[in-house]
Amino acid sequence: MTTSTEFQFTDYQPYDFANRRHIGPSPAEMDDMLKVIGYQNLDALIDATVPSSIRQQVPLTWGAAMTEREALDKLRETANKNKALVSLIGQGYYGTITPPVIQRNILENPAWYTAYTPYQPEISQGRLEALLNFQTMVCDLTGLDVANASLLDEATAAAEAMALAERVSKSKAKAFFVDEACHPQTIAVIRTRAEPLGWTVIVGNPFTDLDPVDVFGAIFQYPGTHGQIHDFSGLIARLHQTGATATVAADILALTLLKSPGDMGADIAIGSTQRFGVPVGYGGPHAAYMAVKDAIKRSMPGRLVGVSVDARGNRAYRLSLQTREQHIRREKATSNICTAQVLLAVMASMYAVFHGPKGIKAIAQQVHQKAVLMAKGLEKLGYAIEQETFFDTITVEVGHMQGLVLRAAVAEGVNLRKVGETRIGISLDERTRPATLEAVWRAFGGAFAVAEFTPDYRLPKDLLRQTDYLTHPIFHMNRAESEMTRYIRRLSDRDLALDRAMIPLGSCTMKLNATAEMLPITWPEFSEIHPFAPADQALGYKEMIDDLSEKLCSVTGYDAISIQPNSGAQGEYAGLLTIRSYHLSRGDAHRTVCLIPTSAHGTNPASAHMAGMTVVPVKARDNGDVDLDDFREKAEKYADTLSCCMVTYPSTHGVFEETVRQICEITHAHGGQVYLDGANMNAMVGLARPGDIGSDVSHLNLHKTFCIPHGGGGPGMGPIGVKAHLAAFLPGHVATDGRPGAVSAAPYGSPSILPISWSYCLMMGGEGLTQATKVAILNANYIAARLTGAYDVLYKSEAGRVAHECIIDTRPLAESSGVSVDDVAKRLIDCGFHAPTMSWPVAGTLMIEPTESETKAEIDRFCEAMLAIREEARDIEEGRMDKANNPLKNAPHTVEDLVGEWTRPYTREQACFPPGAFRVDKYWSSVNRVDNVYGDRNLVCTCPPMSEYAEAAE
Repeated sequence: MTTSTEFQFTDYQPYDFANRRHIGPSPAEMDDMLKVIGYQNLDALIDATVPSSIRQQVPLTWGAAMTEREALDKLRETANKNKALVSLIGQGYYGTITPPVIQRNILENPAWYTAYTPYQPEISQGRLEALLNFQTMVCDLTGLDVANASLLDEATAAAEAMALAERVSKSKAKAFFVDEACHPQTIAVIRTRAEPLGWTVIVGNPFTDLDPVDVFGAIFQYPGTHGQIHDFSGLIARLHQTGATATVAADILALTLLKSPGDMGADIAIGSTQRFGVPVGYGGPHAAYMAVKDAIKRSMPGRLVGVSVDARGNRAYRLSLQTREQHIRREKATSNICTAQVLLAVMASMYAVFHGPKGIKAIAQQVHQKAVLMAKGLEKLGYAIEQETFFDTITVEVGHMQGLVLRAAVAEGVNLRKVGETRIGISLDERTRPATLEAVWRAFGGAFAVAEFTPDYRLPKDLLRQTDYLTHPIFHMNRAESEMTRYIRRLSDRDLALDRAMIPLGSCTMKLNATAEMLPITWPEFSEIHPFAPADQALGYKEMIDDLSEKLCSVTGYDAISIQPNSGAQGEYAGLLTIRSYHLSRGDAHRTVCLIPTSAHGTNPASAHMAGMTVVPVKARDNGDVDLDDFREKAEKYADTLSCCMVTYPSTHGVFEETVRQICEITHAHGGQVYLDGANMNAMVGLARPGDIGSDVSHLNLHKTFCIPHGGGGPGMGPIGVKAHLAAFLPGHVATDGRPGAVSAAPYGSPSILPISWSYCLMMGGEGLTQATKVAILNANYIAARLTGAYDVLYKSEAGRVAHECIIDTRPLAESSGVSVDDVAKRLIDCGFHAPTMSWPVAGTLMIEPTESETKAEIDRFCEAMLAIREEARDIEEGRMDKANNPLKNAPHTVEDLVGEWTRPYTREQACFPPGAFRVDKYWSSVNRVDNVYGDRNLVCTCPPMSEYAEAAE
């Protein structure tokens, strides 16, 4: 037998698990890629790509990278510091039961959570159908005509409704009325949004304090935050007489039992769909909804899914009216919305599909009966219930006993809501069990059982719902789990997500979302904490948020972080508000000019407009760089009123500009602050820090650089980092520090997804994050090198390098062969790829970002597909292929193209199996090319009757 002293690991080599998880190419493959580019090693490439003037001098160091097991153990240890008590706090957040079939097959399924925004409809039919179900559900329950595909949260949806009301109102007033019964966080976010725009917010009792003549709109909470239920029909009619607009913030579950906002005459309805199967998660992410009357649909913010037809005349879904997306309107925008909460909206829609109208109504009835039982028990104890009628929330006067009762409830494992100094609020929900009712009664001094009381109803009889909802057949499908599982699977099979193939979208950073990073988000210690629970019950969250914030400060060179913004655009807005508050504190209210390069993403000028700033465009040079002379001239011209500049780095054209420090210096010299857009941070982590370059504030897209998945178009997180002099002006929140400036409903935005980014940092370590950045740059330069010659790479640095993305010019193909950028994008679908970013920042181009996650084999497959497409275009140029009837113009091809008569002048094999496409595991688009114009001219944005599907197929 070989003894331990005799046996030696002579060939042992350490294996870097962290880098091999997130970094696609192997070391040997990197060497091969570097040879193609023309460099001996990776560091030489980085030195040639990233200007030495901005390179950070101190490496990222926060300990060694953890293994998956070590990181999960750390997450478990941290989660255990949270206390998941039963929270009956309400205030817009409620316990709900996520059907396991939805949790496992959607929330925990990469086919759903790794998909991108459905801008390419042919490969997004599954998500689009689920979102159409969501819109139908919202329209039915609110009684309004058109719903969007979700917004960030209820409070921001209310702020969006205010902006929409101001835009469409016929009133000339500049004030907005807010029902004092709205949730406190909603009122706070409305105040934040209104102040920079010069709108007055009036908060009060709508029945005594509202004069319709004085306002352009009003919002009412239904039911109110403390449980009261009112009919707002009369008030809405009075508002309409003066040309003002009415919004109702409605509990979507209550609407199964109560009169709809539409039946009251409301113009807009907003709310949260959180209680439709989405865990509270310490505040998010959750899908808000907005529904409007048909007359104002083109002014509604957010995304709108509609029904169109494909090239065969079959029904197909797509994003409709995209030109009304607010970020496209740039400085003329009334909103900067460029995202949604798709994954959560899908979950909510599936909750409605799973339960159907009878099931949803039964849940609402059960919740209400629990509230009535709670009230009966408290009344038996001698307490008076404030509301005669209510849905799920009651308020109880307890006088000087408030503190004692609240502490006693916590001892029983229940959180109640502190209302003022002498009252207690109690909100019942789907998760409430009989034992919980009895525990609350004990906290109030009673010892009796639920069985002693008879369920009853205390709903207002004149507000009972009389109209049907969820009538479409999709909400009446077989309730068997087998059928539900198959329906979810069928929809996911129609989509192309990261679990199938590379998604090379420039500026969108579609990188690996590691399974180990995703696991903790469904742990109850993270998912079942109420956002307004006592701080000592969320110590694990505090530890995680503090450590992640510290790491993000280390990465960016900033001094403070706010986690509150729950999207990238929201981060932009919060950052600009921070700059604005800083100027106001110094008596510089006149500093309102924001310099923005013309190549900037549309959310930049939209965010600046929302922050009350005047946008002054700055020219771009022919090579894509900011025109420094024009920038200097504009800064000098507006020196007395300059607030800030907004610059994206690396630039939107995928290059590290050499002049970024000069831009910062010029701005500071003229009294302004520098906002550096962090959308492209994946090219900087570990190599350069915005705070060192001269920037004062940046947002970070955690759903890009730090691995939170895109979820088919949301959720996102956009925290902002600032230098020390701006720290005091970061967003506040009524539930934490009481300071103004809240931009999101919850204090920490969407914290239940923060374990993803935190565990990413833990498992990569500073060295691993730096290596990831280097490989992202390597992969992009490799693609640029392989495609050069077939295509022009539009922008490069003086050294001939790109950053983490490159722009391929397809405009010459349009001139020589009639092949458009759309044709190239659709042909890539036949090859099994999602198209790169189309026509941005330059029309007729493709912006490609492979990220560090993609292997050399997948990148080569993509390059082969792109090269083959170029050859097909060459066949058209040289007359070997018809200019109008060819694989590019007819793409994408579907299974239907394999059967029936074939009259096209190319083979079926050439159509369906181009280079790059898999033979066995081929991805098939479920529809042919979608007709965008038809969809806009014939707008249908709810589930059409089944008869229409039959007609379309004829």
